[in-house]
Amino acid sequence: MVIPLVAGVVTRLNLSARAETAVERERAVARFNARVKPLSVLGLLATVVLLFGFQGQIILDQPLLIFLIAVPLLIQSYGIFAIAYGAARLWRVPFRIAAPCALIGTSNFFELAVAVAIGLFGLNSGAALVTVVGVLVEVPVMLTLVAFSNRTQHWFPESRT
Repeated sequence: MVIPLVAGVVTRLNLSARAETAVERERAVARFNARVKPLSVLGLLATVVLLFGFQGQIILDQPLLIFLIAVPLLIQSYGIFAIAYGAARLWRVPFRIAAPCALIGTSNFFELAVAVAIGLFGLNSGAALVTVVGVLVEVPVMLTLVAFSNRTQHWFPESRT
């Protein structure tokens, strides 16, 4: 966990040291991000493929176990979103604030959970299995919630800038 943080700080300081103005610094960071983005997507895909490779047989052999993990995650995710989104509507929070807040509150940050589970318990552990199921559940849940948010945008007052 510390290695990526330190690498990010060193990279940011290195990019900032080369630029004389804030505009140059932001341009350098934007160019760097554009170059690194494809690698980060490949890294994420490789991680997901490896996780499913190690946990795939359990997922296929024990669908009831997967169901028992997925159902509470579904209830939790939709429940938290309903509470946060409903409260934002009652408080007349602008949509541009309400939707992201509800979605962030709903997210379980499984990418971090995957890293911690593998680091502490290993690729073949039950903890890794739960995080894999979490990813399987969270992605479609978040997509449905984004679609719902976009369809109900008219419930909220116009954004004040």
